[in-house]
Amino acid sequence: MSAQLFVVATPIGHLDDISYRAINVLKSVKVIAAEDTRTSALLLKHFNISTPLTACHDHNESNKVDQLIQRLLLGEDIALISDAGTPLISDPGFKLVRAAQENHIRVIPVPGACAAIAALSAVGLPSDRFSFEGFLPSKSSQRILNLEKLKDETQTLIFYEAPHRILECVKDMVNTFGADRPVGFAREITKTFETIKKMTLSELVEFIANDHHQQKGEIVLVVGGATQEKDMEQEKLDQLLNRLLQDLSVKAASQLAADLTGIKKKVAYQRALELTDKL
Repeated sequence: MSAQLFVVATPIGHLDDISYRAINVLKSVKVIAAEDTRTSALLLKHFNISTPLTACHDHNESNKVDQLIQRLLLGEDIALISDAGTPLISDPGFKLVRAAQENHIRVIPVPGACAAIAALSAVGLPSDRFSFEGFLPSKSSQRILNLEKLKDETQTLIFYEAPHRILECVKDMVNTFGADRPVGFAREITKTFETIKKMTLSELVEFIANDHHQQKGEIVLVVGGATQEKDMEQEKLDQLLNRLLQDLSVKAASQLAADLTGIKKKVAYQRALELTDKL
């Protein structure tokens, strides 16, 4: 008798961005599991949806999952929504979806708005390869550690950030990624004060610092990947190592390469091993 769990995307601002299918699903299910029932109640009222709401958020999801799974197993269709956008994307819902899959309950996505994808589509940075990094840590020291791990990644990086941390976050990005790294700044997407701009990280610091309005609302940062200069450096290192490996051991070749280029011996050694494996 198991029913279906619908993962329904809702508008991130403009209410017209909800689909007809989403409205019909929300009207037809037995109950709607919502991140914040007060916020979702306004959406349901706007579209004359009378389906009951039940709270399913970060603080109660672990306890609520069993109840919702039991209802699904008894044949009740359920819709999962977040306050805005697509559930599970930096929002609750993962535990419920995982439990539904483990209980062989069909999970059906109802696609729609997503702030990360909306920002990526509009800021003019490469979209063929990207990674969604969500929210960075609130403490600067931890945030910088995370950014250090990402600074050499060549794909476009997408972050969410809270308005009260946005200026310090971008400053940390300048110190880690470099002042000239391109960035897309998307704020309040689809809302009245929507702001979408592309500039360098240093320019963005100045833009935010000079206009306190830019430190309000929902914010997405789309950061360009590491430049081709990294690829060129890698290519030169590979050429050097390939030549040295013709006459020297991996250890000796990596040591000499490190001495000649200034890179860390550990990095040269690891790359020498990789090149040796390809021979």
